[in-house]
Amino acid sequence: MILAGDIGGTKATFGLFDSDRAKLKPLAQRTFHTKDFRSLEEMVGVFLSDRTERISGASFGVAAPIVDGHSESPNIPWSVSPSNLRRQLNIQQVTLINDLQAMALGIASMPEESFVLLKDGTADPRGCRGVIAAGTGLGEAALSWSPAGYRILPSEAGHGDFAPRNDLEIELLRYLLKTFKHASYERVLSGPGLANIYHFLREFKEASEPAWLTQTFAGRDAGEVITEMALSARDMICVEAVDLFVSIYGAEAGNMALNFLATGGIYLGGGIAPKLLPQLMSGGFVKAFTDKGRLSKVLSRMPVRVIMDTRAPLFGAAQYAWSDLQSNGVLTP
Repeated sequence: MILAGDIGGTKATFGLFDSDRAKLKPLAQRTFHTKDFRSLEEMVGVFLSDRTERISGASFGVAAPIVDGHSESPNIPWSVSPSNLRRQLNIQQVTLINDLQAMALGIASMPEESFVLLKDGTADPRGCRGVIAAGTGLGEAALSWSPAGYRILPSEAGHGDFAPRNDLEIELLRYLLKTFKHASYERVLSGPGLANIYHFLREFKEASEPAWLTQTFAGRDAGEVITEMALSARDMICVEAVDLFVSIYGAEAGNMALNFLATGGIYLGGGIAPKLLPQLMSGGFVKAFTDKGRLSKVLSRMPVRVIMDTRAPLFGAAQYAWSDLQSNGVLTP
């Protein structure tokens, strides 16, 4: 039995998978709010409290850089130690991987109906693929082809410098630098980033916030409210904030496509893209994605898909644990 986890800044999802088959079979799944727990170990304990299956191996995709097997996340209020998890589960095969690494592993084996085609193109079946996911934070990873199959290349590119492309975005950068010591893409392309864009536009346009909207924000996630107001067109600053978010998202996805020469295509993951699908398909994303000067023609040939199945990181983490068990002789391939 394999225990897998997708540990994000807002939510954590756990699953149990039958590893005694030629193909992993999910048996149980449950989601928790990260802020409600003091540690990953506590969440694991609650998830397994009513389970009797014997765990053979475990892998957790964590929204954090993984260095020497440990994670320290800017978006999760506690650190994660695999040694503590090994003691808790009484097994040796426990691995932490980056959440985008898990997501990339997950999409490699997902059926076509798990995606929505955002931009048509001709994918090289052995070309590099890119995965970029905006949610509580911003993650990026690539899949590089080798004779043994795709190899996952994790990164922390979401913390790279935000690069404005026009006068409005230059003003956005100035706004960010008044608040943050470092203006990264994650400060823009995330749930909190969408809120940053919204507050910037309010200030830049000298547009006061309506009282009814202030009341709507009370006690709710700002990014969710802005998205809701934009989709219903109830507030034009929210509409403009989402439009700017979508354009910057397209530009950074295009940057990633160039960085890895992703002729196999780009995949948008995370919780935001499915919610903003109508805006993503309205044209602003693709325009920014392909607007790369002399390399625009290269970008025009790359397909872009939205990952609609939110279980991709969970299935990817399970796949990693399964492969880990096989490589260490615990399971027979």
